Parts: sequence; structure tokens; C-alpha cells
Amino acid sequence: MDAQENVDTLMRRLGEAARGASTAMAAASTAAKNAALLALAAEIRAESLVLQTENARDVAAAEAAGLAAPMVDRLRLTDKVIAQMAEGCEQVAALPDPIGEMNHLRRRPSGITVGQMRVPLGVFGMIYESRPNVTIDAASLAIKSGNAAILRGGSEAIHSNTALMTLVTRALGTNGLPIDAVQLVPTTDRAAVGRLLAMPEYVDVIIPRGGKSLVERVANEAKVPVIKHLDGNCHVYVDAAADLEMAVAVTDNAKTQKYSPCNAAESLLVHRAVANDFLTRIGTVFAAKGVEMRCDAESLALLKAALFHVAGVKLVEASEADWSCEYLAPVISIKLVDSLDEAIAHINRYGSHHTDAIVTRDHPNAMRFLREVDSASVMVNASTRFADGFEFGLGAEIGISTDKFHARGPVGLEGLTSMKWIVLGNGEGRS
Repeated sequence: MDAQENVDTLMRRLGEAARGASTAMAAASTAAKNAALLALAAEIRAESLVLQTENARDVAAAEAAGLAAPMVDRLRLTDKVIAQMAEGCEQVAALPDPIGEMNHLRRRPSGITVGQMRVPLGVFGMIYESRPNVTIDAASLAIKSGNAAILRGGSEAIHSNTALMTLVTRALGTNGLPIDAVQLVPTTDRAAVGRLLAMPEYVDVIIPRGGKSLVERVANEAKVPVIKHLDGNCHVYVDAAADLEMAVAVTDNAKTQKYSPCNAAESLLVHRAVANDFLTRIGTVFAAKGVEMRCDAESLALLKAALFHVAGVKLVEASEADWSCEYLAPVISIKLVDSLDEAIAHINRYGSHHTDAIVTRDHPNAMRFLREVDSASVMVNASTRFADGFEFGLGAEIGISTDKFHARGPVGLEGLTSMKWIVLGNGEGRS
């Protein structure tokens, strides 16, 4: 049997096991699922030394291979990351169990009662890079939502993920749940990804979590639905009616609290009525933090005049490509607009439909922004950095979706479920 046949056999075996486990997980009690999650949290704390020993192998290999420093940092299982993984399991255990929940029950003239019930999706496949803590995020959400999962982490984290999966399997087995409910693809062969994307008989949905090239490959090759987002070109719009002190605080946090996440602001729109005052304030903040500002002609002139005395300020004329760029770096595009209408039109044209915010004291403008901006998360007077499953109270997050069907925005427990119709009767027949 050649290497490709070996991968095919492996993936078929994982798929068959996951499909079988999904039936048992759909019927599992809330008590059993919560017990497994709490056991997993305890295992993570108890085995922290083992986890860090295996993680050190991955980190050493990544450094030797010349992996970029930010990627190596994401790979590390520090004491803080291990504590957060354990706490995440406990938080998911504390969340209400969505499975079996019945909604919108209503009596029909025929005598039947019609409604909907929340049920698991079945089996999800997840493909992700670098961060081994995602293994625990995915496992905990799979367990609580009554799904089965096949996880394929990055080759750079294989030892860390294998050690974590040992704990997941142990927590499942000791609490009466099928050990195949969460499985890790045990090979780094890239062919395994291709097979995972093309097994609709076993996998109901695929979730990619990583860079744009990974997500594009998954979206192009998958034979099953994909929950995904490609870019995070997030905007902050400072309205004519903004509290400028608040606007500076929100914009600063949205851009500089952390540069690499997909919910960091990449574009700043400012109403001309407040441009001179606001740009002077935020420009001073950005200059002090080394943020490069790529500006339209008018904002460039204003900032040059306001910051002429500031050493090292980074001001550049924006190109057309800047309006749709996700920098993931200390760079932001800046444009002046004449109206709320122009701001909304710009966001809907150039944005990535991820997360966008308005800063305003005008309630009608805020409500229009919420209704008309076509993004998965839309905010009023708050940083775009809040677009996160934990911050939204969803517990762990499986990812962010900018699709319009099924799940949209941060995907937590409910995003891993669907609704089916149910009918309750007492012997009625249709006339």
C-alpha cells in the first residue's frame, strides 16, 4: 500500500469512528458532558509539566526551521496559556446546554403543536495552525454541543496536540462518553487535509482557522459546507456627533491593543466636521506608538500640519488597495467622509464584513449604522476588539464566520448546532 493509500485508509477510519461517536454524543446527558469537561480541566492542570515538555519539542523544531517569531510565540504553552485552557473548559461546562432546547412552539388549528428543537451538526472537521490551545477550544465545544470532531492541527504543533489529545481521550472515556468523539489526525502528511475536505459521508462541516491561504484552500476544495472568514478589514467610523475623547480611546484600543488579530481595526473613517480636532488627537497617539498612517489627500494634509513637530511620525499617501487591506501590523488607513451615508457605503464596499464600529452620540445614526452595515459584528461606541466568543459570553470560540448562512460572527456552542422542526400531536391526521 503506497503513502496515499495509507492516508486514505487512516482518514476513512477516523471518519467512520467519528460518525459512530456522533450518534452517542447527540444523546449524551448534560451531566456526562459537563463531567468530561471538568475532568479535562483537571487533567490539563495536573499534566502541565508533560504538556510543556512536549511543547518544548515543537518550539525547538520551529525555531530550528526558522519559523517567524510571532508564529513561535503562538505555539508556546506557557503557564498562562495552560491555565486559560483549563479555565476555558470550566467556563464551557458552566454554560447552558443548548441541545434539546425547544423554541417557537405554537398550536395549529389542526390540533398539532409545531416548533423547533436545537440539535448537534453531527461531525465537524477543523483545520488550524500554530496554536495548540485551539485543540482544547475545539474539543470542549464539541463535547458540550454534542458533536464529534476530527481535528487537524499544524505540523509545527504535532507533539503538543498529541499530548493534549491524550488528555481529551482520557476525560471522555472516564465519563462514559465515546473516546472517538474528538480525534486528532495523527499524521503531518498534507494529503490528510485534502481527504478531510472531501469526506461528506463522514463530515458535515469544515472549520478552518488560520491564515488566508489556508482558508482559501479549504473554501475551494471542501465538498461540505465551510464556516469561515477570509479577511478582517475592520473599520472605526468617527461620526460628526462623536464624543472625541471616547473616539480616541475606542480607536486606539481597536488598532493598538493587539495588531495581529482579525478583529483589530485596519481602517479609520472620520467625518469632516470633526476631522481637524480628532485627527490631531489620534495622530499624536499613533505617532507615539509607531503606527504608520496611510491617508487620503485631505487627512494627509491635516496630519502633516498637526504633527509637523513630531519626530519619526509615519505618514503615507494611501493607494486604492489600502482601503481593502488587512495589515495585521501597526498600519492603518485613514479617510475623511462627508456623511454617515458615505461611511456606510465605503465600509460595505471595501470592508470584509467582519467587524465595524461607529463612535457617536446620535442615536438615529447609531441605529442606522447597526442596520445598514453589512458585517457579522457591528458596534456602537466600543472597540472592534470585542468581536470575540469569550467577550460575547459564548465561552470558547471555534472561529469567526463572515458567511451569511447558519453561523455568523463569533461561533460558539449555538454555531455548532442547527434547528430541526418538531411536531407534537395526539393522533391528529391531515384532512
